[in-house]
Amino acid sequence: MRRDAAGLAGLLATTGVLHFVAPNPFDGIVPGALPGSPRTWTYLSGAAELAIAAAVAHPRTRRAGALAAAALFVAVFPANVKMAVDWRHAPPARRAIAFGRLPLQAPLIAWALRVAR
Repeated sequence: MRRDAAGLAGLLATTGVLHFVAPNPFDGIVPGALPGSPRTWTYLSGAAELAIAAAVAHPRTRRAGALAAAALFVAVFPANVKMAVDWRHAPPARRAIAFGRLPLQAPLIAWALRVAR
C-alpha cells in the first residue's frame, strides 16, 4: 500500500475506534442543530471513519474511499467550529487545541484528495 494511503487509513481507523472507546469528547462537539442524540452522531461518524479507512486501505476502493475521506473532513468541520466556540474562554492550552483544529482540516482534505489521485 502506498505510504500516504496507509497513513490516511491509519488515521481514520484510529479516530474511528476512539469514537467507540472514548465517545464523550466527540459527543461534546456534535452541533446541537443535528437531530437525535450526540452519541448517535458520534457512533455514526466513528462507523463512517472505519468504513472509509477500510476503503482507503484497499487498492480497488482507494479512490472512492479517499474522496469519501475528503467529504468527511468537510462534514466534520462544523464540529470543530463548535469546539472552538465552546472553548473560546478555556485555558490557553485547550483554546490552542480547539482553534488549531480549524486550519488542520485543509491539509487533511488535501491529503485525502492526493490519495484519491
